[in-house]
Amino acid sequence: MKNVVNIEKEYVGDVWQEALDKAYQKNKKNVEVPGFRKGNVPKDVYLKKYGVESLFNDAIDEILSDEYSTVIEGSNLKPVIKPSVDVKTVDAEKLVLSYIIITAPEVELGEYKNLGIKKGKVTVTAKEVEEEIKHRANHLAELVAKDDGKVEVGNVVIIDFKGFLDGKEFDGGSAENYQLEVGSHTFIPGFEEGLVGMSLNEEKDLDLKFPENYVENLKRKEVVFKVKIKAIKERVLPELNKEFYEDLGYKDVNTEEELKSKIKEEIQSHKKNEVENKYINECLEKALKNMKVEINPEIIDEEIHRMINEIEMNMRAQGISLEDYMKVTGTDHDFLHKELEKDATKRVKERLLLEKVAEVEKIEPTEDEVKKRTAELASHYGITEEELLIEIGGVEVVKYDAKMNRAIKVITE
Repeated sequence: MKNVVNIEKEYVGDVWQEALDKAYQKNKKNVEVPGFRKGNVPKDVYLKKYGVESLFNDAIDEILSDEYSTVIEGSNLKPVIKPSVDVKTVDAEKLVLSYIIITAPEVELGEYKNLGIKKGKVTVTAKEVEEEIKHRANHLAELVAKDDGKVEVGNVVIIDFKGFLDGKEFDGGSAENYQLEVGSHTFIPGFEEGLVGMSLNEEKDLDLKFPENYVENLKRKEVVFKVKIKAIKERVLPELNKEFYEDLGYKDVNTEEELKSKIKEEIQSHKKNEVENKYINECLEKALKNMKVEINPEIIDEEIHRMINEIEMNMRAQGISLEDYMKVTGTDHDFLHKELEKDATKRVKERLLLEKVAEVEKIEPTEDEVKKRTAELASHYGITEEELLIEIGGVEVVKYDAKMNRAIKVITE
């Protein structure tokens, strides 16, 4: 591809020998040879016993520690991902490295203005308001033990379960004292439906089949889950009164009508944002279809890893590790990587589109715009502007964000 540059560099003579010597000094500290104190084996003895090849990896690291950034900066190229290094030749006499630099792909814009897309209208019905109040009441509902009844959709159950594939228990398919809301679609199809009608302490075998869109070693496989109901709980909704309104955070609401008015305003605001986001996405999608670009797989891979890191950070904030999540859901890194590929590709394409539009339109945010955007972001995250700039990596990041927002406005207006 045109945006891939290979810079080959050879290291010979004193430069390579010095790197090999530093690698020897590092390695000899952990080497024990009969007749010499630990860490004091002479170089010729070390090389005779372990060979010069044992020093290559550390010597290459020594070269890269000094050379990597120098070569990249000296190339006058702007990498869009971290450049990689390929070892072309390595022996006792020389080292040849190839620095692989990927710059921004060439973007050919199509039509990106006047795209003929209409923005939707916002309406809120009385039924939507009622359902939202019921939904919020559910969150404040008290969970009460249901000792004599049977499991129904909406009940919360505590269960033990073990999954068996071909008669053997499989990894990630078992748990004890697991709390599950029946009807939440947390588990594979058929699992939660199979719990409906069960009684307290009842045990049951669920014969199920993993769906097509599952991890490779389990998809379409027939399995048996042995399940025991250890507790059944049902939600008892609170009364609609002043206490309930305050629990929802509305200290100034005194009547049901006032509550409905507040909820309607919030739904309306939420819908307005949804309509706006949908409109923006449709405009971007059309502009993307009109754009021509060839993206390196390495750029997509880096975006996928960035997204996985975001997922991991969000889960950690909720007290869940990515590994535990993958065990419960029966997924793995390869599955996650494949699932995120489409979204990662779209994210990269959108970024390239907006950067090209900003370039063509000569968009350069003013100091006031950057200050305004900094204030908006700080307010959104509930932190000070100083804290925001430290968190995201400085004012240049805000400047870039403001530039991208301007580019979106060019496309949508």
